[in-house]
Amino acid sequence: MPRSTVPIPTRLLVLGMAHEDGTILAAEVYPVAEACAQSADQVRSCFRRLEAEGLFTREGGGRTAVYRATEQGMSAVGDNVERTRLAYAQDMAGRTWDRRWHLVAFGVPEARRAARDALRDRLLALGGAAIESGLYVSPHPWEKDVLSVAEHLDLVGQITVASTDDLDIGGERDPREIARKLWPIDDLAARYAAICEEYSPVIDLLEAMRSRHEKMPDTTFLPGALGMAVTFMDCFGDDPLLPPELLPRPWPGRTARQLILNCRRLAFGIRQTPGRPALFRVWDDALQALT
Repeated sequence: MPRSTVPIPTRLLVLGMAHEDGTILAAEVYPVAEACAQSADQVRSCFRRLEAEGLFTREGGGRTAVYRATEQGMSAVGDNVERTRLAYAQDMAGRTWDRRWHLVAFGVPEARRAARDALRDRLLALGGAAIESGLYVSPHPWEKDVLSVAEHLDLVGQITVASTDDLDIGGERDPREIARKLWPIDDLAARYAAICEEYSPVIDLLEAMRSRHEKMPDTTFLPGALGMAVTFMDCFGDDPLLPPELLPRPWPGRTARQLILNCRRLAFGIRQTPGRPALFRVWDDALQALT
């Protein structure tokens, strides 16, 4: 895997080291950060921010410190795992949609603007789209998540949830056209296609190394794996993960996800350091559960 030229956010590296229970061991983070040209000061500063934001609590200090995720921290780590699981599950199933649209309407007074904005942000993070002010839609059954957010924000009395298999938006009833109208599908397709173009040659490189029985040192593996993750997650984070039935065929998002997975598996096989890496352990566990 070639050394990445993508700027690597320290925060992504640190969160990528989280265990399934949300624990991050400083002793595991520092060697990985060093291999990725991240300084100890950058790592310490990141840990301090995670504590200050209430995402993690710390036990001990220095390189032996243990950071445990709070409820809010588990949400930050777990959201990406669930999105990863959903994306690959949909890719494997091919057809997942029951043709029902799930709607959320809310009317929150200006006096509670901060809570209203937080609700909107969360609806968008869950893959929803605004039909108009105060009315959002998703093809996924998101009611449980929406009500949980509303309860946390003390907005349960201001929201209405509903579902329908007969949605008409501005005279458009075709589900694929509705999806194209509400979500930036063409832009996402172009971004995923660019990822495929950039990383397709990496597969040939890794396969050639495997055939020659070459091993890849961590000073190459870790920055390359993290750089690839940064590039992919920049696009994946904006993807509403619509069901395959609402997307163009073939969908480059599926191709990009499979490419990233194949690159990781090949790189793991020729990695000089034995054993599975701690980096993105939770992400790999999510995929392993599907296979």
